[in-house]
Amino acid sequence: MEEKPVIACGPVRYGLIAFGWLNVALGVIALVVPMMPTVVFLLIALWAFSRSSRRFSEWLYGHPLFGRLIRDWHDHRVIPVKGKLCAIGTMALSLTIATVFVAENWILPAALGFVFIAVSVFVVTRPSRVPARELAS
Repeated sequence: MEEKPVIACGPVRYGLIAFGWLNVALGVIALVVPMMPTVVFLLIALWAFSRSSRRFSEWLYGHPLFGRLIRDWHDHRVIPVKGKLCAIGTMALSLTIATVFVAENWILPAALGFVFIAVSVFVVTRPSRVPARELAS
């Protein structure tokens, strides 16, 4: 992880630390709740910690359970197949619920569909594994 200076101080620093821990908690909850994205919350926590606490940032980046997922995204932009399936499944379920139970016309499903297709293309086109040449080094 590259060294970045801690830029926040005072109340902003404590707010970012609290926000980071909130996202760590959500990431832990996401481990047991189906269709809830773990890594997104951990990346948000890493961002908050990187601006408020070098100690917490290094702890999360090197964590035995979460660290590999965070490093894989940070260093190689890797999204594991399981993560891709969860992301696309969640978007499909959300679109279905919005279409059947929420939408009063075609505008909401069309807008959600457009956004979800764009996000799905992004997710699917990311590598699923760290390149072999990177594993060897």
